[in-house]
Amino acid sequence: MSVVINTNASAIAAKNNLNKSNAMLQNSLARLSSGSKIVNPADDAGGLAVSMKMSAAIKRTAAVNNNIANAQSFLQTQDGALGTATKILDRMSELRTLADDVTKNSTDKGNYNTEFQALKGQLDAITGEKFNGVSLFTDASSAASLSVSITEDGGKSVSISQAALENSVGTALTGGSDTLTATNLSSITSALQNVATIRATNGAQSSRLQFASDMLSVNQQNLEAANSRIIDVDVAEESTQLARANILVQAGSSMLSQANASSQVALRLLG
Repeated sequence: MSVVINTNASAIAAKNNLNKSNAMLQNSLARLSSGSKIVNPADDAGGLAVSMKMSAAIKRTAAVNNNIANAQSFLQTQDGALGTATKILDRMSELRTLADDVTKNSTDKGNYNTEFQALKGQLDAITGEKFNGVSLFTDASSAASLSVSITEDGGKSVSISQAALENSVGTALTGGSDTLTATNLSSITSALQNVATIRATNGAQSSRLQFASDMLSVNQQNLEAANSRIIDVDVAEESTQLARANILVQAGSSMLSQANASSQVALRLLG
């Protein structure tokens, strides 16, 4: 190689290598400090795009799971109201049977009727109960339904019932005009059967929502794992790269210093 003064090719090569090593060092520091493998889009443009879609899907999955939990709370509140209605109907049927006792006089039966009418009023009040402003039961002759999405893309849903409780227990029980002795026991037992059917439907819907929630939880877990493999830095691997880049930077600095000093050979020749 020629001995020249104006151009130091060795120093230029050493400088370029030092710049590359320093860039590697800075990237490793940025990844380790942020915990992310993708510090800027140029690191992995395709991976970044996939990660953004996965992150959005993860958030939607969590939101859907939250909506399902609220729907389950609605059903649990509804079942609580139905359970209370069942107890009321049980007591009403008991009162109606007691009123048939031939040893009871008209005053005794009047006392039974007072409780019977109070229970009818409470049963009527239950039919108007709400959960966060949404009616637990419909006042129509047939049940209405609420649609609950069970997938993050909104492709599938489950209907939960707003049962027609007032119609199921019968107007004779909620009207408030019929006396205890004028009420047929069969109408009360029929109302009990209707409430039992509504509770069975409630339980079936709640069970399905629970399984849907479990499936969403599994999906979310695996989406997060897949997204992590794209964007999360492997600390052990990146620490090794950091140590390598640090050594290269130190070696490059030393070699650049040596290359810059090599031009002094020309001075000695001139001397």
